[in-house]
Amino acid sequence: MRSAVLFALLVATAAPALAADVAADVAAAPAARRGAMLRDVNNLRLGAVSRVNSDGSAAIIFDSRMVTVPATTLSMVDGKLTTSLTKKEINSMK
Repeated sequence: MRSAVLFALLVATAAPALAADVAADVAAAPAARRGAMLRDVNNLRLGAVSRVNSDGSAAIIFDSRMVTVPATTLSMVDGKLTTSLTKKEINSMK
């Protein structure tokens, strides 16, 4: 009986720590995948992801040149890869 109570206490204290680890892994997972269509904040198509860099940034061919979109601006919105930048901001990137 005593071991069952100790086991229950151990499981109850470990569950929040395990949940936090899973949440951190999901947050750290890169949003971009090669071949995914990248859209701007206004849902305009920018281009397909040509490469996902080790930092999670996405490289696309935009206006006949390779542009790297920072990972911090990428997210999934309604199941679509979206950047918080506008098409004009992407165009001004070097």
